[in-house]
Amino acid sequence: MIMDIQNLQQFYDLMFSTKSIREKIAGLYCKNQNIPPALTNSLKSALNALENIPKTDDKQILSLSNDKTILLNMGYEIEEIKKDIYFIEHSQKEFYLFLEKIHTDFFKQIQEGENLLKGIHFKNFITDRDGTINNYCGRYKSSIQSIYNSLFLTHFACQCADNSVILTSAPVKNIGLIDISINPKNIFIYAGSKGREYIDKHGIYNQMAIGEKEQNMLTLLNERLTSLVSRPEYAIFSLIGSGLQFKYGQTTISRQNIYSSISEEDSKNFLHVVKGIVDESDPQNKFFRIEDTGMDIEIILTLKNADTIKPLNTANLKAFDKGDGVQFLDSTLNLGIEKGPNLVCGDTKSDIPMVAVSMEKTKDTWSIFVTEDKELQKEVLDICPRSFYVSEPDILVSLLNNLSI
Repeated sequence: MIMDIQNLQQFYDLMFSTKSIREKIAGLYCKNQNIPPALTNSLKSALNALENIPKTDDKQILSLSNDKTILLNMGYEIEEIKKDIYFIEHSQKEFYLFLEKIHTDFFKQIQEGENLLKGIHFKNFITDRDGTINNYCGRYKSSIQSIYNSLFLTHFACQCADNSVILTSAPVKNIGLIDISINPKNIFIYAGSKGREYIDKHGIYNQMAIGEKEQNMLTLLNERLTSLVSRPEYAIFSLIGSGLQFKYGQTTISRQNIYSSISEEDSKNFLHVVKGIVDESDPQNKFFRIEDTGMDIEIILTLKNADTIKPLNTANLKAFDKGDGVQFLDSTLNLGIEKGPNLVCGDTKSDIPMVAVSMEKTKDTWSIFVTEDKELQKEVLDICPRSFYVSEPDILVSLLNNLSI
């Protein structure tokens, strides 16, 4: 393990070394075995290495190639390791008290959730990852799952649901969902690219069919975007937030992160440049739709009859969303969503289609959204009357853990 972190690659290498450590510790917990002090000390060494990186204005300074530097807010990486160390060295009750000091109304929100959901065994648990069951990180590549997070989710998946699906916009592999997760095997279905691809409980990979012409269009676009971020003036956009992600049927490139590391002017200018490339690649708008989240630019292949499991009027093409992903997973994995009850969790408007599809199949659908946005809460409630809201991912996973007891 590298203890003197000077450049970006060393930082990522360190974070991935903590993944293997966390996997080992989580595995020992699942077997009710003691945690060797050497493993805990390895996490402490990693924490020390991160905290010793030079800082300016609360951001760590790392070198890039060509004598350039980058400023990174490593709040997620540092705080999650601190939580894991505290979790290992204390009881669960003490860990909850530790979280209570961080999150307002921690116990109150958990109790309200328990009052609604206690005793329900769900046919399907379908959830988004970042911002929902995992705290947000400034970079997807280093958002390694925490030990306590994995154990809490695993308890719920084993005790309270027949099928547990983690469905994200990120790719499922090649620096995707599977690479940053430490959950035990044979528990979760990992669905990436909004559900267009997945790895099932047995580790088998599958993907939705995409037409050859559409795939060629996306490949050519990806080559142009790769060339774009190789230019010095745009290289930063491949290093923040989601970076440049090649998903199945979709490409994502960041223009901002949760710490607003990019100036508003530079972020908008980059959005304009990317839109120009997409317009040049698809001048008649037949193949791509752009969704701008303010953080990420999502370039999505439009739905056609050839790559969706439900009839669709090709004159009214739309971007593939997570609801379509849920439809695909239900049809290929026989999830039995229509049987219910189902629990669907999210934190943004892009997660609402998952709730809508479940409600279409059965009214026995519950939802929990991690949001304090009243407008979003109302939008979810209008679709699903059995909706509940919490303010933080830590509160949601703690609630799920309590429901498993």
